[in-house]
Amino acid sequence: MAAAREELQKDLEEVKELLTKATRKRLRDVLMTEKHKLELEIKNQPPPKPKDVVEEDKSSLGGYTVKINNYGWDQSDKFIKIYISLSGVQKLPAENVQVNFTERSFDLLVKNLNGKNYTMTFNNLLKPISVEGSSRKIKTDMVLVMCRKKREEKWECLTQVEKESKEKEKAAYDTSDPSEGLMNLLKKMYAEGDDEMKRTINKAWVESREKQSKGDIPMDI
Repeated sequence: MAAAREELQKDLEEVKELLTKATRKRLRDVLMTEKHKLELEIKNQPPPKPKDVVEEDKSSLGGYTVKINNYGWDQSDKFIKIYISLSGVQKLPAENVQVNFTERSFDLLVKNLNGKNYTMTFNNLLKPISVEGSSRKIKTDMVLVMCRKKREEKWECLTQVEKESKEKEKAAYDTSDPSEGLMNLLKKMYAEGDDEMKRTINKAWVESREKQSKGDIPMDI
């Protein structure tokens, strides 16, 4: 905005300079029209911010936002504890580290840490937590989020989604036929593996078939 205002001001000065030299009425009328137009544009420009305000705005915005994916966690009888490593976080004002809790979720926002904002969201926590009893602590290079359990019982994981994922995975391999469970495991490894993994599985299967006296046992990967 400041640059645009400055350019308009320069145009106006040049038009005024030309007006002092113009002698033809038609030319003077054109220049006067342009002069009024420029003056109106400058008037409608927002006033420039003082330098200290600009610096303050820049500081509060920080930089771009980074989603936090790495963390550690453990639990006691009363709390679920989530550990998030953030270098230099202890140097921030306390209000720059915010956590909002609900009964089944929390959101962490760390503002303007080394020019970046950091966020972490946990939805669908495995069990309800106490909003009033939950809090956060700022330690050296770390934020500790403490979720107060509503019931003092052990959590097998952090979220309902994790629990469902583990149950599905267990069901896929927990079969009465051990060979079927192995087949499912190999299928999963093949589907998720890189080219080298796929070549290794294919080679192992070919060698296994060659050793079998009864031949055709299809492997539907």
